[in-house]
Amino acid sequence: MAEPTTVPLDAGEAPPRRRPGRGRRAVDGFLRRREASVLLVALGLMIYFRAASDVFLTRDNLVNIAQATAPVAIVAAGIVLLLVSGEIDLSVGIVAALAPFLFHFAIDFYGQPVLVGLLVALLIAAAVGLVNGLIVTQLKVPSFVTTLGTFFAVQGILLITSHAYPVAIPQAAQGTFQTWLGAGPWASITWALLLVAIFHVILTRTRWGLHTISVGGNPVGATEAGIRASRIKIGNFMITSTLGGLVGIMEAFRINTIDPNIGGGTTLTFYAISAAVIGGTALAGGSGTIVGAFFGALVLAELQNGFNLIGYSANTIFLILGLAILVSMIANQYLSRLRRAGRT
Repeated sequence: MAEPTTVPLDAGEAPPRRRPGRGRRAVDGFLRRREASVLLVALGLMIYFRAASDVFLTRDNLVNIAQATAPVAIVAAGIVLLLVSGEIDLSVGIVAALAPFLFHFAIDFYGQPVLVGLLVALLIAAAVGLVNGLIVTQLKVPSFVTTLGTFFAVQGILLITSHAYPVAIPQAAQGTFQTWLGAGPWASITWALLLVAIFHVILTRTRWGLHTISVGGNPVGATEAGIRASRIKIGNFMITSTLGGLVGIMEAFRINTIDPNIGGGTTLTFYAISAAVIGGTALAGGSGTIVGAFFGALVLAELQNGFNLIGYSANTIFLILGLAILVSMIANQYLSRLRRAGRT
């Protein structure tokens, strides 16, 4: 039998490169996604805290983590839209505190049905976003200043109308409706997953999302292309405020009281912004990921819950959260440079 012949390579000719296997291509594709790094962090924290405490992955504690993740993730979905379009909202946390009182006033003072009360509360929350958007786009006041002013204005309205005292959930809303919209163990995280999925599709698969990215990434080019940047920004302000109002009502149902301190004033806002940024959304606008923001909210919830379980004081937790945000941001910036260089 004749031996197979081999063709020698010419001098200086490189051997043909082997194509990476399907598994390697899948890993490379995963690592190129903005959500990859924060998902790996979330999984790493889960493994660490499970090793440190047997309680961490019990059902009751998973419910606690889910209920801490959900409100931040929902608000972060709106914050991502705003950041991608080049704006920010510092008032969404106080809108979350106002909305349940509006719900209470509509039902207990004006005798409206539960669904009408919910709709009224969300419409007024959206109106706050509309005011923010109009001031930013028509009067050209920076969104940071505008929403900071709105925060204090809404806080004043909240404290005056509520007398700074909590009230009970309206009788008509108690029972199935309350359980379905927040009081059930998995209700809030179910709503969060649904809304994250919806807004992920909006940002990545619709004209609204494309225009949002264009407005934040290249405002001049977007305007010249016929995109109405003002309409996009106003709409995203309204979406964010409406999500804040919904979260406030859900949290009131969860804790079974309407408290003027729901959302912790600026706490919900800063956590949502942190989740968005940790998840890979650029503060400069033009790029972002709502799924990444969800994972960012999960990371924040895991950190707070896990360190509480292993005995860290509340004061230390804030230090750890701050360092975690900084480390995540540095890692995201490094990975972004690698992606641009085509190395991951």
